[in-house]
Amino acid sequence: MSLFRKFFGPGDSSDEEKENDLNAIRTSNLPMDELFTINFRKNGGKFLYCENLTEVRSHFEDILEENDWFESDAMCFEPKLHTMLEENNLNFKNPVNPKFLFATCENLIADEGSVLFSSNQIKQLKPQELPVNIVIVGTTSQIIENKSDGLREIKKRYEKDYPSNITTIKYFEKAKEEDFLHYGSVAKNLYLLLLEDL
Repeated sequence: MSLFRKFFGPGDSSDEEKENDLNAIRTSNLPMDELFTINFRKNGGKFLYCENLTEVRSHFEDILEENDWFESDAMCFEPKLHTMLEENNLNFKNPVNPKFLFATCENLIADEGSVLFSSNQIKQLKPQELPVNIVIVGTTSQIIENKSDGLREIKKRYEKDYPSNITTIKYFEKAKEEDFLHYGSVAKNLYLLLLEDL
């Protein structure tokens, strides 16, 4: 609600403003995980819920099949994910032209539906230097309210070896119309395999 409206009353507001105010009220009462999934999908992200690691592996194979990525190059900097790549004959050692980035994340930001990364997942690469396609393995315990909470979590998690290159990726599809809100951002085709761990 605008500052002027608070002081001078509602006046004649458009249907679009009323709808935006109604949507803000609706989403403010949602649990954080629901708010994240709504905003993540609104940004164009593809979301796959997994109850266990078997489902994570199965959905990962579905993504590979859907995009015909079997036996191709993949970018992955996290040794704990290498077995899933090896199982599917994906080359991640010195990839020449990686089809996708396979990674975990630091946190999932509910209020904007974005994914928070650090140098632990993407080294010193900028978002525009990453492959267009990204497959993320995240957990429900990583969902937090906003970026400030995400930075606090990183500070708590890494007391001594504080990671660098902390960045978020928010847009997962090309904007239909160019606007200043998307300026400087790079759209990624992002899949999230969300593992229930709470």
